[in-house]
Amino acid sequence: MTYKIEKANIEDALTIQKIVNSFAEAGEMLARPLSEIYENLRDFYVARHDGRVVACAALHIAWSDMAEVKSLAVSEEHQREGLGEALVEACLKEAEDLGIQNIFVLTYVKSFFEKCGFHEEDKDVLPHKIWGECYRCPKFPNCDEIAMVYRFK
Repeated sequence: MTYKIEKANIEDALTIQKIVNSFAEAGEMLARPLSEIYENLRDFYVARHDGRVVACAALHIAWSDMAEVKSLAVSEEHQREGLGEALVEACLKEAEDLGIQNIFVLTYVKSFFEKCGFHEEDKDVLPHKIWGECYRCPKFPNCDEIAMVYRFK
């Protein structure tokens, strides 16, 4: 199948929310209100198939040397086709272009991010800024996600 990875546009917001929140309903990621998607739309990349958004990920800048890959979600029917890796690669490329040296994720899928070059890190070494949205999580304050970091050399 042919996919196009590109920055999201305003018409993509509802589909991004639908894909992300389908995984949130299963307890696999944090739900995103539509207002947050719109506010952070410039952070998002999407994967398109036949013009339709089938996956998304966002690179959110946390500080001068730290950004987060978040809301990585691939619709069920398009999983295991390399879209997750392609979206993470797009986020890492943008971070590198911006001069951001450290990229982190909070995840339940450690093996996927290891394949992308991330390594596990203790959550306590990440800046408190990352916890800004954690208070909305039903698991707060007992987070069971794994913190992982990618560092440019």
